[in-house]
Amino acid sequence: MARTIATTTAVERDALLDFVRSRHRMVLITTRADGAPQSSPVTGGVDEQGRIVISSYPERAKVTNARRRPQVSVLVLSDDFNGPWVQVDGDCEVIDVPDSVEPLVEYFRSISGEHPDWDEYRQAMLDQGKSLLRVVPTRWSPVATGGFPARLAD
Repeated sequence: MARTIATTTAVERDALLDFVRSRHRMVLITTRADGAPQSSPVTGGVDEQGRIVISSYPERAKVTNARRRPQVSVLVLSDDFNGPWVQVDGDCEVIDVPDSVEPLVEYFRSISGEHPDWDEYRQAMLDQGKSLLRVVPTRWSPVATGGFPARLAD
């Protein structure tokens, strides 16, 4: 059986955002108070301004960490674990209710499309006190796939 060769493809910002838009499984990496990394599996999307958006709660470690040190990384995975992935580094803004409600509507749309009852959704976001994290990409890795180094190809 032929071995799969690892690949890396450098992409410009527009191609990066196109890649991320169709992938919603992510790992958000923030920095704890002691400087150690904090990793959180999250669901995310891309808003109309090209920011990676992630919904959370203000009490969660990822939100606390992002408020303290807004430089974060997001590892964007494919649905197939062995599929392509990319790491995006950026500056994170945390938005809380009530200001987060309309951006959370856009977040929902970027992942799931239209909601059957937007008034109900907005009220749920207020009732839950949801926060939204918006990450402005400042740099990113090439889009990569796993596998063997080319020197080991059959």
